[in-house]
Amino acid sequence: EHSPKWRINMKQNEKGLMQWEKDFLISVTILIIATIIAHIFFYQTAHNINVPMIYTLATFFISRYTKGYGWGIVSSLLSVIFINWRFTFPYFKINFMIDGYPMTFLGILVIAIITNMTTTSLNREKEAAVKREKELAKLNEYNKQINELQIEKEKEKMRSNLLRAISHDLRTPLTGMIGASSTYLEAKDQLDEEAKDQLVMGIKEDANWLLNMVENLLSITRIQSNGSDTQPHVKKVPEPLEEVVSEAIQRYHKRYPDSELKVKIPEDFLMVPMDPTLIEQVIMNLLENAWVHAGTRGPIELDIKEEEKNVVFYVRDHGVGIEPERIAQIFDGCAGAIDHESRKGMGIGLSICKSIVMAHQGDVYARNYEDGAEFSFSLPMDEEELTEEEKL
Repeated sequence: EHSPKWRINMKQNEKGLMQWEKDFLISVTILIIATIIAHIFFYQTAHNINVPMIYTLATFFISRYTKGYGWGIVSSLLSVIFINWRFTFPYFKINFMIDGYPMTFLGILVIAIITNMTTTSLNREKEAAVKREKELAKLNEYNKQINELQIEKEKEKMRSNLLRAISHDLRTPLTGMIGASSTYLEAKDQLDEEAKDQLVMGIKEDANWLLNMVENLLSITRIQSNGSDTQPHVKKVPEPLEEVVSEAIQRYHKRYPDSELKVKIPEDFLMVPMDPTLIEQVIMNLLENAWVHAGTRGPIELDIKEEEKNVVFYVRDHGVGIEPERIAQIFDGCAGAIDHESRKGMGIGLSICKSIVMAHQGDVYARNYEDGAEFSFSLPMDEEELTEEEKL
């Protein structure tokens, strides 16, 4: 058995031999065609034709379609000799000593060789450019694959975080509802009306919270059903900012009538590219998060500003703020899963906010703000990002 190196050398030699045969056939074919053309014009014009120009052109084509300098130079020498032998008087004799012919044929030879070298150099530059383009295409394809793997990894991480958040957030209210209903059924004769009302109110609150959970899960399904395989995406259409914010506030006040909310929106009429249902859900989630987890019952601020090419939504509370070590992962779905001060953690709500905003090509942030916490997200105003289908 032969070594791999020997087999590689054999393949290279075979490839070189095939290229040599190909270049030989190209050179011979072009020279034959040039000779036929030269004879036709030579006799039709009564020998008054510049035959060397035909062979110079043939040399150009040989240099263009063969590899390296050799074939063009050899064809140049053969062309000069053949022109002297066949097309220069006395015919069918080689005589470079005729007056004026040595310099003439030397000039022809030099021109042919220069043409050959120039053409060959251009061919090599073209081959190098094609090679660079192929390498660049391979690099781009590699980077694309890496980006797709990173996106898939991020999506898998998001799924895991959502599953952890859902498992916690579903268990907590369901446990409360089961406990309250069991207490009501088993001890209803011993409970007064006030205690019964409290149990029923607790069941109602947990049921409303589960309803909000279902709305959030439906939002995620909406993103996935409209998205591509590699990047979350939503169908965006220009919507009046005031109407979307108004709908979200009405939903929030209906669920939390005791909450005090201060709203500031731009005076200009703004049409923002968005999925209105999903953005309402983001606003609702952030307002609910501020009300449930602020630790106080102070006013909540919703401040909306137009900044450069974005519309930015700020939700601020006047509560205990966010623990510094939790800020970096607070939108990952698990940062709020363990909450000893509340029956339900932030869990899935903030994670879904991030998913929705990222699907809109926006950004979402969280930070401590003066005497409380501030959550914000941005939506791009640039309508050029919309496809023709989305604009329709």
